[in-house]
Amino acid sequence: MLCSRGRYLEGRGDAPRSENVRGVQVRRVSATSFGKRTSVGRLVDYLTFHLLAGVRTVSSCWADVVVTLTTPPLVGWMGAVAKLFSRSRHVNFVMDLHPDAEFAQGMIRIDSVTGRVLERIHAACLRRADANVVLGSYQRERITSRGVGPERIAEIPVWSDGREIEPVPHAENPLRERLGWSDRFVVMYSGNAGVVHRFDELLAAARELGSTDPRVLFAFVGGGPRTAEIRAFGEEHGLENMEFHDYFAREELRQSLSAADVHFMSLRPEHVGIAVPGKLYGILAAGRPALFAGPRSCESAETILAANAGEVFEPGQGEELAEAIRRLALDRAECAQLGARGRLYFEDHHERGLCVEAWREVLEAVAAGAPLPFEKMPAGFRARLDTVRGALPAERTTVEAEVD
Repeated sequence: MLCSRGRYLEGRGDAPRSENVRGVQVRRVSATSFGKRTSVGRLVDYLTFHLLAGVRTVSSCWADVVVTLTTPPLVGWMGAVAKLFSRSRHVNFVMDLHPDAEFAQGMIRIDSVTGRVLERIHAACLRRADANVVLGSYQRERITSRGVGPERIAEIPVWSDGREIEPVPHAENPLRERLGWSDRFVVMYSGNAGVVHRFDELLAAARELGSTDPRVLFAFVGGGPRTAEIRAFGEEHGLENMEFHDYFAREELRQSLSAADVHFMSLRPEHVGIAVPGKLYGILAAGRPALFAGPRSCESAETILAANAGEVFEPGQGEELAEAIRRLALDRAECAQLGARGRLYFEDHHERGLCVEAWREVLEAVAAGAPLPFEKMPAGFRARLDTVRGALPAERTTVEAEVD
């Protein structure tokens, strides 16, 4: 595996140049690490990573298959060029789509010279890849519009490790007690507060409930470019029902996600099919309901509704979100049932073992030059992958209702 030495969390030192992680040899290039604080610094980081990683990738003649992510932008060209110098095959792992994200944010005009050049490079990388693995049907539609045939697309959803993240009852959660949340109903936003997310509805709910329901606490865990904006809103309106915490250590992720009573997540409508928020799958694994603000026609909303594990709110429905939070704070049994259904849906569709097996089938087919074993997931997902159950717990996790 080839990646950067930079770390996701600010304030951490560079990762080792080389290490073995769970049997996978990881090599890292020493690109610049100015971080996300300025656009210029971030651009320099991307350019130096592309240069150094590109040289290493093109020289990887020993590889049977080169898998490239879609972040950082346009990194797929490395896999395309590697095919010219070796017999390797190329798979695009489609996560956040670039330059689509930049177009949606207004950073680059799609009809500009830069926009047209970036779009052509991006489309060429998708069309020339032996396979493109997408996270959902809306991403599928976006890359199909670039002329990618359905025979080159496999749909494998995001996953999480059901052993690493599992429901922890409040009474057994030392983190919740340490944070002083024992008697609070906690609405958590966990992860990066990024430009693809919207917070209008959550902030409206926090303002509404701040003066009417002192039981409800809004906890923001993590960081990101929108954090300062969220803090400023709370200070401007004198909200005492908001708390901010840094990312917790990975070993505490199980306790952190379970410390909430419900989780909030969101997506801007213009980013449908461009980004699929990964935080949902940890929420489901932790057995907590998800309250989603954004378009109903997107991967996240459809997953929540299919699992019956939360509620979906259209943009502008801040009052409705506040009412749902108030109702769940009063009815802890309903809250627990939503979370339990989410956990069971997670085990059937997003457990790591299932999705990794799907990836194995795709990679083996690509390496052999054979047709992809499936084009669309999760349709037929359980039927195709029942054999993986032997490597997973024999019985489903039991999620008991927590009623305070």
